[in-house]
Amino acid sequence: MSTDWYRNITWDDSIEAAFNRKLSRSKLKEQYLRVQASTLAKTHPEVSLKLLERYFEMPDESYHAQAYVDRATACLALGRVDEAIEAYEAAIAREEKFPELATQAHLELPFTIAVGRVREQYDRALEALDKYSERMLFPVDFFKWHAAKAIVAADQDQPDRASKQAAEALRQAERTFSGFESHPTSGLVKNRFNELKEALRALL
Repeated sequence: MSTDWYRNITWDDSIEAAFNRKLSRSKLKEQYLRVQASTLAKTHPEVSLKLLERYFEMPDESYHAQAYVDRATACLALGRVDEAIEAYEAAIAREEKFPELATQAHLELPFTIAVGRVREQYDRALEALDKYSERMLFPVDFFKWHAAKAIVAADQDQPDRASKQAAEALRQAERTFSGFESHPTSGLVKNRFNELKEALRALL
């Protein structure tokens, strides 16, 4: 188990039983369910989705936007792209009502559509990319933004635009400084997205 009883990185019957015992005594059940679901979203997505079902049945709706993002992460881990897109849309709709509780759904939605080649949703992806362009902060944000633009442009037979966007995405991937003195290495691309980088290089 993790040091925190609600941040377990593995899951089995004994861990689940211990988690449920402590959860039953907690006053912050919604928060602990969501955090545990988030922690397991990529590695134990089915467990994560079950925990999120329990979360959404509870009365406190404070973190619904992030919970929808966590649901999307779990769905992507299971290859359920359409369900992930629906979850990101739900997160964005939630944020519009409660903008102080922002997530990365505004970027992950179009990125997922583009990388997943969900062509019937390309217009929605471009709309989201343009609408939320000012919310990018870190190199990885700019990388995903330009990568999504590049993929959509390529699939829409706009090779020059695709090449320019791919070049900028790759430039962002090479950055070694976040732009923030207090967090100089936060949000760097580093060695992630290698297959996507190769696909972008092919567009140059």
